[in-house]
Amino acid sequence: MKILIISQYFFPESFKINDIALGLVEKGHEVSVLTGVPNYPQGEFYEGYSFNSKDEIWNGIKIYRSKLLPRKQNGISLFINYISFVIFGWMKVSQITENFDQILVYGLSPVTVGLPAIKASKKFKAPYYFWVQDLWPQSLYSAGGIKNKYIISFFDKITRLIYRKAEKVLVQSKGFKEYILKQDVPAEKIVFYPNTTENFYKKESVSARIEQTMPDGFRIMFAGNLGEAQSLETLINAAEILRNRSIPVKWIFLGDGRNRVQIEKLILEKNLKNEVFLLGSFPATEMPHYFASADALVLSLKKDEIFALTIPSKLQSYLACEKPIIASLNGEGAKVVEKGECGFVSPAEDFQTLAQNIEKLYYLSTAERDEMGKRASDYFNKNFGRDKLLNDLVNLMDK
Repeated sequence: MKILIISQYFFPESFKINDIALGLVEKGHEVSVLTGVPNYPQGEFYEGYSFNSKDEIWNGIKIYRSKLLPRKQNGISLFINYISFVIFGWMKVSQITENFDQILVYGLSPVTVGLPAIKASKKFKAPYYFWVQDLWPQSLYSAGGIKNKYIISFFDKITRLIYRKAEKVLVQSKGFKEYILKQDVPAEKIVFYPNTTENFYKKESVSARIEQTMPDGFRIMFAGNLGEAQSLETLINAAEILRNRSIPVKWIFLGDGRNRVQIEKLILEKNLKNEVFLLGSFPATEMPHYFASADALVLSLKKDEIFALTIPSKLQSYLACEKPIIASLNGEGAKVVEKGECGFVSPAEDFQTLAQNIEKLYYLSTAERDEMGKRASDYFNKNFGRDKLLNDLVNLMDK
């Protein structure tokens, strides 16, 4: 098949869709991608890229670069960034001369990535499959803080249009189905299709190079976006409790995001500079090597209906790396950790129970923690294995 992937984010930005594209090529399909100019998460164009960046080839994948305006670090610029991709992406579709059999839309926020797909579907006479990663318009309210009913209503109409035009609506979490049914999408059109993770996410040996950068102590590691949705204050508050209990836990944050400055201030206010370490961003391929130096991996989300419905994509990466998981979240993500029996779960934003769970994990034997990690990788292989999910996607589109 000739497949066009439409995603506002793609290589060299680090998103799971990069590996899906590579996996489809491995399966013998011809893949092209319509995307923007890389600027996530810092909000500025990557070195070597500009507003007028040219199309390129990456690992046999043709990348069509649509112009867009960078997201920068404020709400207005982010909104303009979203709209600019819709406008320029729509125009870019007109410039593409090859034809396609199928179109896959990677539906991270914003949902408006589906608008260029409507035009592409009509032009190429190819169906598109919209892979929902974030629920709209609820994401606007929960993660974006938008409460204006007219804005919410406007984006609800756009979302319904995009879903109505899609051949299938793929959902990364079973919890999404009920919400999308309320947007008048027929049940038979909704397909559960979870995220997998790249092959390089696996158990690794401890690296002497990375060990030199690590603080001594029991290490809890967080990797990913330092944003509003992650409720990082919950982790900092738990760190304070454990420090006061003289439990020698070291919190290591890998990543960057809009809330980094706020977290740095909180660390200073609570005098946690000896307990919490923000090491910055590293290539995704380095993450398993960092995880090897952790005693457990932590993920957290805000207490909100929409976040209870989602499975954070980092969870699959954590599972594959065979480490115990500490989860501070509600709903679908919590169910994965509980069903996999691979860690401890506390309710979203409940920093006291989170601290208790980490203390419980601290007092487990090394053998008990290793067994938790083994159960994590077993659960990943059974439910989220890369090869299985790639085959499922190909079979769905090839019907």
